[in-house]
Amino acid sequence: MAEVHIRQLLSVDAENLCAMGQDWPFVGTEALSAGLVTRRTLRSRHEMVYRNIYLPKGQSPTPVTRAVAAWLWSGRNATVAGLSAAALHGSRWIDPRLPAELNRAEACSGSIVIHREQLCDDEIGVVRGIPVTTPARTAFDLGRRKGLNTAVIRLDALANATRLNPVDIEAVADRHRGSRGIVQLRQVLDLMDRGAESPQETRTRLLLVRAGLPKPQTQIVIRDRFGIPFARLDMGYEECKVGVEFDGAQHWTDPAQRTADIDRSAEVSALGWQIVRVSSDLLRHRPGVVVARTCAALRAAGCSWLGECGLDSRFLRENVA
Repeated sequence: MAEVHIRQLLSVDAENLCAMGQDWPFVGTEALSAGLVTRRTLRSRHEMVYRNIYLPKGQSPTPVTRAVAAWLWSGRNATVAGLSAAALHGSRWIDPRLPAELNRAEACSGSIVIHREQLCDDEIGVVRGIPVTTPARTAFDLGRRKGLNTAVIRLDALANATRLNPVDIEAVADRHRGSRGIVQLRQVLDLMDRGAESPQETRTRLLLVRAGLPKPQTQIVIRDRFGIPFARLDMGYEECKVGVEFDGAQHWTDPAQRTADIDRSAEVSALGWQIVRVSSDLLRHRPGVVVARTCAALRAAGCSWLGECGLDSRFLRENVA
């Protein structure tokens, strides 16, 4: 559908919603009434996502388009919540197969998760014309869901996209004392870090903390001898000049990226830094090796607090050969 046609179908902040792109959800009956599609083209060129809500045929729903589609399905009478809210706020790494989430008082759909939470006025914002839970309220909801690691990953991603601070989430939590999952949320707030730029970076950081090491700093800027920034490390312990880098597939499969990594690594090492490199395989199958190498690097750097940081002896016995 042409962009001008999309604008005709929307009653709320059409200009902003069009910024999402032309191939986004629309209400079938509205398109028919406006003469923008026929019943034949509606069926032949589009697929129904929810009842009366369509996407162009062949387009796989993303977390964002699924959120918009669910909101349109509600009759534009709901607040986008949960992971759908996180997607609209710019969060990445959300599984596109997960159902959309709305907060509303009535009606339900088997393919849309409906929450019936009491939302305060200042816990609802607007993103491109759509009512959505604020980043702080969204984090409050996601951080209470079962699975500590998953919750931290989701809050890291949301905070990275919105620059959200734990204190903002704590303010919402203080208002809703006694809510289910509040104990886990407090743990998540201690562990979250908006410097994480991928789920694997979050998992690496949580591994080190679980082993008993202090929470590493994230996105450490490295400067050359003239004070000019030339590199950024995923995480590490700056005072000991020990960095921990997660190397995704692109670091091995892209020749240009690999060459740049080699050059950068040489420059960083020349400044006295030790870098512990982590892969998906190490993280999944040999986490103890990551911890052992990090501890060895800290020990070699003469890190004074290493012997006092309370390493988890049981974890080390079970995971470090």
